[in-house]
Amino acid sequence: MTFSTQSRHSLAFIPEAGFGEILLSPTMKGVRHTGCDLTLSKKTLESDEIRDDRQIGHFIHSLQSVSGDIDFEMSFGAYDELLAAALFGNWDGNVLKTGTQQQSFTFERGFNDISQFQVYSGCVVDELNLSVQAESLVSGRFSIIGKEMSQQGVPLDISPSMGADFAPMDSFKGSIKEGGNVLAHIAGIDLKIENDAKGTFVLGADSADEIVAGRSRVSGELTAYFEDNSLINKFVNADASTLELDLRGGGGSYTILLPNILYTGAEVPVKGERVVTINLPFVALHDDTECSNIKITRNAI
Repeated sequence: MTFSTQSRHSLAFIPEAGFGEILLSPTMKGVRHTGCDLTLSKKTLESDEIRDDRQIGHFIHSLQSVSGDIDFEMSFGAYDELLAAALFGNWDGNVLKTGTQQQSFTFERGFNDISQFQVYSGCVVDELNLSVQAESLVSGRFSIIGKEMSQQGVPLDISPSMGADFAPMDSFKGSIKEGGNVLAHIAGIDLKIENDAKGTFVLGADSADEIVAGRSRVSGELTAYFEDNSLINKFVNADASTLELDLRGGGGSYTILLPNILYTGAEVPVKGERVVTINLPFVALHDDTECSNIKITRNAI
């Protein structure tokens, strides 16, 4: 018997024309990833019937849904379609902002060494996390929720296209600006985009009839080395500011602008003998000039 190995795992996707609609002969696109745990889950119903033998007589499968994460290393041009889906927007030339257009996808996980393929339909990007830390590659995670899963012995597309294949971006290139000024001594920054997407269920069906998103919430945390009180004062005084993150690598760069942020904390922990850092969580708000809480600009080279 052959056991499936993680090194033979593949992941592909295609946008859906309608929620949960799987094309008969789709042209799939491969997804570069470092991890994936997309899975089908089900709620259950337990009968309250009382029996004289004290046992449970009936246990029923109820509503089903898809959820899971796709982990990746940021690379220019490799995830533009999914970045747009995370913002519910569309690229306007080379600029992407928060929008209101929801795009669903079909994802396929391939366990190629045992010819088993899992197809997840009606999938929406619920969250996007990006992390830029010193001495590291830029890592990210797409959190997915979806409608349902099916299994088959052949892939939807035997040879999906892979798209851009540039090396992952790292923290040694690029820069961070705060309030328009370059911050030279930053230990790291984490960014999260949440859509608060939920499945909507109707009578007569055990899978979601549609997925409805809530408000766009952009937040994160900046970790800076403690040199003076300038950043702490922005939290104390509730001063609005801006953050601009420039990520560079083979093929081009992304500039992520948060045009209107408010710091929600300024912790200065001391738990050892090393350098002192300031942990500055923040939330990004709507900006009247950019008409968005976040703006991503791509620049090919």
